[in-house]
Amino acid sequence: MSKTRIAVLFGGRSGEHEISIRSAASVIEALDPQKYEVLPLAITHEGRWLSTVESVRLLPPAAQPRDAGPKAVIVSKEPGQTSGVDVVFPVLHGTFGEDGTVQGLLELADVAYVGAGVLGSAAGMDKDIMKRLFRERGLATVDHVMVLRHERHEHTARLEKRFGYPVFVKPANLGSSVGISKAKNREDLRKALDLAAEFDRKIIVEQSINGREIECSVLGNDHPETSVPGEIKPGAEFYSYEAKYIDDTAQLVIPAELTVDQTREVQRLAVGAFQAVDCAGLARVDFFVEDGTGRVLLNEINTMPGFTSISMYPKLWEASGLPYPKLIDRLVELAFERHAEKKATKFGR
Repeated sequence: MSKTRIAVLFGGRSGEHEISIRSAASVIEALDPQKYEVLPLAITHEGRWLSTVESVRLLPPAAQPRDAGPKAVIVSKEPGQTSGVDVVFPVLHGTFGEDGTVQGLLELADVAYVGAGVLGSAAGMDKDIMKRLFRERGLATVDHVMVLRHERHEHTARLEKRFGYPVFVKPANLGSSVGISKAKNREDLRKALDLAAEFDRKIIVEQSINGREIECSVLGNDHPETSVPGEIKPGAEFYSYEAKYIDDTAQLVIPAELTVDQTREVQRLAVGAFQAVDCAGLARVDFFVEDGTGRVLLNEINTMPGFTSISMYPKLWEASGLPYPKLIDRLVELAFERHAEKKATKFGR
C-alpha cells in the first residue's frame, strides 16, 4: 500500500510565524509514518518557499521526518503541474496563510488541502466581516465597531460613548492575540489603536464582556460536528499571546463546567459560526459566557487554530474521544472529500 504524500506547509510572513512552526512540528510528530510520507515545506518571514531539506532544519529534532532527504515537490498555479504531493496541510496562521491567499494558490494548483477554502478563510480571518456574517445569521455576538487606520483617532469620543471602558482593541486580520490590547481609559485607547494599526488597516474595537472564556472545536465539511466545550482561565488579565504560547499560565478546563443548556447553545452557535463563514475541515470557535446572565456570546472563529502541544483544538477533540493521530487522519480525509466535491463542479459549458 503506497503512502499518502502530505506536504506540511508552515512558517509564513505573518506575526505568527513561530507559532506556525510549533504547530507544524506537532502535526508532523502525530502523522503515522506507516500511512504518510511527510514533506515539510517552510515559507520564510520574507515569503520565500524553502526546499524540503531547508525546511526540515527549521523543525525541532523530534519533528524531523526520518526520511528527510531531498524531495522534489512542485506546487504550481497551473492545474495538473503540481507534483510530488497528494495533499497539503497548510499549518499557517494569520496573514498570507489563514486569510485565503495560500488557499487561492492551492485552488489554482487543483490540489487537495486541509481546511477552509478561499471564502471561508478570508471571512474567518477578517473579524469585522466575520461578525457581520454572524449577525446576518442571527447569531449572538459581541458588539463591535470597525475603524480604519488613517481615521483611528477621529472616533475616540464616539467609541467612549458607545462602549465606555474598558474596551478591547484588535487588528481585524490577525490571530494568536497579536496586537490586542485592553484599554481602560482614553490614553490606553489611543495607544491600543496605534498598536493595532501596526498590524492592519482595519481595527476592531469591542465591548468588554465580564464572563468566562469558552472554546469549542468543529470538524467536518457539509455536516460539521462539535467537540465538548472547554474553558480557558487566563493567568493574565486576558488571554494574551504570552499567556497562550510563552508563559503557559492559562488553565484549560476540559470539559467546561456549563449547564446542559449552555453546552448545547455553545455547540449550536459553533456550528452556526462554521456555516456562516462557509468554513470547511476544521475550526475553533470562541465564546464568552456572560457573568450574571449566563448568556452565551460568539467572539470569533479560527479557521486554522493552533496545533501546538498546549493548543485547545486538539485537546478538545481528545477529550471527545478523538486522539490527535486520528484527528489528523480525519482532516486529511475531509481534504480529499472536499477536493472530490470540487471536481464535480463544472466551470464552463
